[in-house]
Amino acid sequence: MLVLGIETSCDETAAAVVAREADGSGRILSSVVLSQIEEHAPFGGVVPEIAARAHVEALDAIIARALTEADVSGAQLSAVAATCGPGLQGGLLVGAMTGKAMAFALQKP
Repeated sequence: MLVLGIETSCDETAAAVVAREADGSGRILSSVVLSQIEEHAPFGGVVPEIAARAHVEALDAIIARALTEADVSGAQLSAVAATCGPGLQGGLLVGAMTGKAMAFALQKP
């Protein structure tokens, strides 16, 4: 089983591919994280609107890189997962909608 995980709950955009082995254990095949710390530094904390927009801009490339590093195609995935909370609503929405769109297009859960 291969699962793509998407994380967009706050100020880091991330994607990982995880394999479930026959014995039930898991193995991380790739993990790609993009920090937004520099975008938020001038404000002294995370600005939700800036975070959400940064996720929109970066997420497709982060997912593509995670799949490439894992040497996995979208068609090989068993499922797509995304963080559903807790977190900033805008970021959660970006991750959830991206995950749902991918799952729909790939006909995966």
